[in-house]
Amino acid sequence: MDPVVIPILLAALVVVFLVASTVRIVPQARRYNVERFGRYRRTLQPGLNLVVPVADRINTKLDVREQVYSSDPRPVITEDNLVVNIDTVLYYQITDPRAAAYEVADYLQAIDQLTVTTLRNVIGSMDLEETLTSREEINSRLRAVLDDATGKWGIRVNRVEIKAIDPPHTIKEAMEKQMRAERDKRAAILHAEGERQAKILTAEGTRQKDILEAQGTQQAMILRADGEAKAVELVFQAVHRNNADPKVLAYKYLETLPHLASSDNNTFWVIPGELTEAVRTVTHAFGDQSASGGPAKPVPAEEEATADATDSADATGTAGPAAGTGTPELGPAGRSVSLDAATAADEAGKQAAAAVDDARAEAEAAQSAQVPHRGRTSGGRAT
Repeated sequence: MDPVVIPILLAALVVVFLVASTVRIVPQARRYNVERFGRYRRTLQPGLNLVVPVADRINTKLDVREQVYSSDPRPVITEDNLVVNIDTVLYYQITDPRAAAYEVADYLQAIDQLTVTTLRNVIGSMDLEETLTSREEINSRLRAVLDDATGKWGIRVNRVEIKAIDPPHTIKEAMEKQMRAERDKRAAILHAEGERQAKILTAEGTRQKDILEAQGTQQAMILRADGEAKAVELVFQAVHRNNADPKVLAYKYLETLPHLASSDNNTFWVIPGELTEAVRTVTHAFGDQSASGGPAKPVPAEEEATADATDSADATGTAGPAAGTGTPELGPAGRSVSLDAATAADEAGKQAAAAVDDARAEAEAAQSAQVPHRGRTSGGRAT
């Protein structure tokens, strides 16, 4: 081999090595810290970068994207002296690669220990129930403390979340019993509330039903009363239009009295005080018609004498024509009497004539019975 070629090849290898050592390509979302003779020089940004061979070297390569760190469960004591295991999830991002590489030796371990100590301080001031129900408050307080402490490390804590809170097994059983009792209580309350609403609705429906029935009964009574009032008004108008005298009204009054006791449930009824007056009026009317055979009218002197003789004969029991047996004749004043009153008057006249005939028969029988008795007595005396 030509001795000239060997130095050329060596020179080419040296050039390639120097070029390779000078050019650095940094990926996106990465940061490279460069040291020159062991001292921090600069941070390489994404893209093509040139460094001094042999003098410069890359110390650390950092990822500036947001990252997630999940810690192991750590025991924490609450204010009521209960030990609970808490898992946390940390979301952080490197904002200053130089500080993250040179201000703290291991930023992940530092963040984990700081999270545990802060969590113990926060949980130590709360009881178990408050710890279980105050996750948002715990997260905000953890984030505030961590963000303030990691700021000088070139790290920004975006979010801290409590992943799980595990109380002891006995506490879990007690909590389950408490929750079961609470659910039973809510179920009983809801059931009682449902029954209460059902009873209220039922009572409301019953009230509406009673109101509607009462309104219907009221309307029916009003209509019935209106009908009866109109009927009474029509009867009153008819009576006044026909010009009925007190005798007819008294007869209708007596005709209505039997309806007072028409019901089977009536144990007593009230007799109006004017009943005697009505009976007297009707009796006087029927007595006048049966005795005179009709309304009063002018009588000649001869007929008046004959009537007196007839009355005297009737009083002594002698035979004579029956008074009042003739058909009563209605005079001009009697034409205003209704047909029912005339019929009742005729019937009363017939009954009065029959009563007179019976009285005559009994008088004659009594006289015939007394005559033989007297004859026997006188004969005995003669003997």
